[in-house]
Amino acid sequence: MTAAQVKKGLTYRDAGVDIDAGDAVVDLIKPVLKRTYDSRVLGRHGAFAGMFRLVMGGKGKRRYRKPVLVGCTDGVGTKVLMAAERRSYGSVGIDCVAMNVNDLIVQGAEPLFFLDYLGLSKVKPEETAAMIAGVAKGCEIAGCALLGGECAEMPDIYKPGDFDIAGFCVGVVEEDRILDASRVKKGDVIIGLASSGVHSNGYTLVRRIVKDAKLDLDATYPELGERTLAEILMEPTRIYVKSIVDLCGDPKHRKAITGMAHITGGGLPGNVCRALPSKLDAVIDSAAWEPPAIFAFLQRHGGVAIDEMFKVFNMGIGYTIICRPDHANKLVKRLNKLGEHATIIGAIEKGKGEVRLG
Repeated sequence: MTAAQVKKGLTYRDAGVDIDAGDAVVDLIKPVLKRTYDSRVLGRHGAFAGMFRLVMGGKGKRRYRKPVLVGCTDGVGTKVLMAAERRSYGSVGIDCVAMNVNDLIVQGAEPLFFLDYLGLSKVKPEETAAMIAGVAKGCEIAGCALLGGECAEMPDIYKPGDFDIAGFCVGVVEEDRILDASRVKKGDVIIGLASSGVHSNGYTLVRRIVKDAKLDLDATYPELGERTLAEILMEPTRIYVKSIVDLCGDPKHRKAITGMAHITGGGLPGNVCRALPSKLDAVIDSAAWEPPAIFAFLQRHGGVAIDEMFKVFNMGIGYTIICRPDHANKLVKRLNKLGEHATIIGAIEKGKGEVRLG
């Protein structure tokens, strides 16, 4: 029998999975992962699991007496569909980190490390590395290590060009510094921190509005300024970690803070209530800040009621802090000095654990 007569055996690549491409991604991302490491990260790149040293006892910023580990997981939602259509990969990596770390700091915790999961139809090394580089950039902004992750090539599940990204974050907080609703009192003040735009919630509605109104993602619109609609909608979620960790690390500021909320799906009404006791309401003055123009643009082109807008989107407030009234102005001043755009947007009154918008 000649070589030409020997039938070639079926390979994994023939079935749709390219192991060599996956190995190429591992090599490409090694430098960006290392930029997120410090002396607490142990082990080597490419190991089966990552290791992180938690230092107990003694003095110092990163030594703990009674540490409580805090964990959360989240993804980016249907914003990935817009990213896939636009071939814009790095920004959703930042979004993925932001959606996790902004949740984690609500308890007063500091993020320690992050792991990502990327599922896609086909591994294209340069594009896949760009997605993971976005995750690494988010981790740098948040000050946590990108300890590892998983990249799964599954052509039987994802259509060509489709992908999904999610992540898992672990942080730490001293047990006596954990924030919960029991600290909130009548008369406390609510501070709002500006969002960078739509963030990572409501994109099923956003995409529907774009489609039904026949909006051009590559166009600029006078009411939105000089950036294209796509650039505005793909703006990464703002990461609030360093500002909040700074406040929580200062005893004077920490004692003044009674609650916090990350404003994600459900908007202000669906998230601030999670920081409230059952007999208190958050009364928010919606005239206290000017939402970014993208929200009025989406509302007008979609014919969306204002109540629905506040229920779906952050409407320009990406994070809230509840604090004692005599410290509110000091906290606003400190937050603005740290690079946030903070303003007082409401107060705590008697009620039923709800949010009232005025």
